[in-house]
Amino acid sequence: MSRISSSILKTDEPKSSSTAWRCRICESAGVFESYNVREHMFGYGDTFEYRRCVDCGCLQIVDVPVDLSRYYGPGYYSMGERPRHGWLVRALIRARNRHLVGRLDPLGGWLSRRWYFLALASLRPLKLSREMRILDVGCGGGELLQALQSVGFMHLLGVDPFIVDDIDLGGGVMVKRAELTDLMLEAGGKRGAFDLVMFHHSLEHIESPAITLRAACAALVPGGRCVVRIPTVDSYAWRHYGVDWCALDAPRHLVLHSRRSIALLAESCGFEVEAIVDDSTAFQFWGSEQYRRGVSLMRAGCHDILPAPGLFATEELRNFAQRAVEMNRQSDGDQIVVYLRRTVS
Repeated sequence: MSRISSSILKTDEPKSSSTAWRCRICESAGVFESYNVREHMFGYGDTFEYRRCVDCGCLQIVDVPVDLSRYYGPGYYSMGERPRHGWLVRALIRARNRHLVGRLDPLGGWLSRRWYFLALASLRPLKLSREMRILDVGCGGGELLQALQSVGFMHLLGVDPFIVDDIDLGGGVMVKRAELTDLMLEAGGKRGAFDLVMFHHSLEHIESPAITLRAACAALVPGGRCVVRIPTVDSYAWRHYGVDWCALDAPRHLVLHSRRSIALLAESCGFEVEAIVDDSTAFQFWGSEQYRRGVSLMRAGCHDILPAPGLFATEELRNFAQRAVEMNRQSDGDQIVVYLRRTVS
């Protein structure tokens, strides 16, 4: 195992397969490494055991809480109600969105450098057409769907099991309170309903990712694309911060992949891996430093991921951002975009 920060709380030295624990990804029952991880985001302080498979490198929670919904309250950032903007701000957002999905827009290009949207930018290499049928899995309140809708995409659908009720975003765009597998059952197992299925930091929240990715594969047309954005343990941030790594996010993140384990999973579910691109941010540094100092992320009235006021100097935050760029260049960032294509057969 790579060098880990001394803050890691090991429950024991790496254990053998005699405990009957089996990796959810590669099904190895061999040696694993065990860690006690606290809930940091809201400061509940609950502790959960995670185990890392030595064979494929995937880090997984051992026992999923019976009631996970308690950790996804109204204060959870992706569930927060989005502010309503005036016409000018909406026009600027549309210009930025047009640029990020690949349509030349000089104003949008300038805006995107100052007002970035990583999820939307990750779709640019796909050269999307507005007629494509797109499904966003684990989309929260549907912010990305609204961004796509703002630049003319029409065939959009979202699913998320943790929203309170279905959300009508207008213009025929819905977010359903459901799992992807529920959606497939509702459609009578209809295959090939979508051209693109997206998981923007949602796959790590799913206990059985293989079942979900197989459902995504079945939902796609042959040759259809799947975009998976996830945190990864193959990163400087995990090696340095260990259980204080902000993207570990116990207990909401159930399965945290290595680059090897996500490739193994995708290929076993009917996909080929086209590319893996790092898109980590300064959050890997300031978020982890904040957790190391015992400061929770979400505070009363805060529905965005922001540093705690007064905790970091402006120069520190600038340095974190520069380091994130360097980590991405070195393929050592803590977040990746995995581009998949459904095999034709």
